[in-house]
Amino acid sequence: MSKRSSYFLISPMALIFAIFLVVPLLTIVIVSFWDYDEYRILPDFIFENYSYLLGSSVTWKIYLNTFKYAALTWGFTLLIGFTVAYFLAFHVRSLTWQIVLFMVCTIPFWTSNIIRMISWIPFLGRNGLLNSALMGLGIVDQPLEFLLFSDFAVVLADVHLYTLFMVVPIFNSMMRIDRSLIEAARDAGASGFETLRQVIVPLSKPGIAIGSIFVITVVMGDFITVRLMSGGQSASVGLQISNEIGVLQYPAAAASAVVLLITVLLIVTALLRMVDIRKEL
Repeated sequence: MSKRSSYFLISPMALIFAIFLVVPLLTIVIVSFWDYDEYRILPDFIFENYSYLLGSSVTWKIYLNTFKYAALTWGFTLLIGFTVAYFLAFHVRSLTWQIVLFMVCTIPFWTSNIIRMISWIPFLGRNGLLNSALMGLGIVDQPLEFLLFSDFAVVLADVHLYTLFMVVPIFNSMMRIDRSLIEAARDAGASGFETLRQVIVPLSKPGIAIGSIFVITVVMGDFITVRLMSGGQSASVGLQISNEIGVLQYPAAAASAVVLLITVLLIVTALLRMVDIRKEL
């Protein structure tokens, strides 16, 4: 195949990529340098949006809060996702049952994210099912206030929403592991934990890295979960951008989006340097 033919084949995809990704990103970068006031957006080339953003202590607190949500969600989704994937890959022998149980994991995704988040409110509320059950059993004397409209509620909802993003790639990695390696480890006298630590976990790293990228990038930009589950008492970078758009501060929102994009790209780059996910592709 000639070089001209190759260019001809990739040109439609390159055009779509440019229209729907490159052009919007360039637009956001350009707008982030514009000026604005209470009524207008003024095309210009200024650095005040970035200097104000990066020089504000509120920004750093919001980023720390966002990193906290991302780290906690990543940790819990990794623990749950790895456990579920391990069970499906190594303890469920029947392909039919693997498919059935995997479909069960996807059932929550048949409904809207917002509906799934709202469903936690009557369960975690002050007079909700959980508090009522705990008080009825005599475990607590009064309702637990931290269950709803708190950081706990935000992380719980994020874990509920995004655990499947961790299960799928880890399960895919585990299914590619040669079972003879596990048998060889057992024949060599390795315990179940040693086999898990020295064989299964290293060979599952590409899936762990892909799942981590999915979860971290989604949580870093999320704002609906933070707004609903914190009751407006917590903030995240995504929520900050949403609020700036709500008051028509588009250049400031664009600057925040650019900084968030660079932050997420640095995190993804670090993950890609630690694990070669090309083995998974």
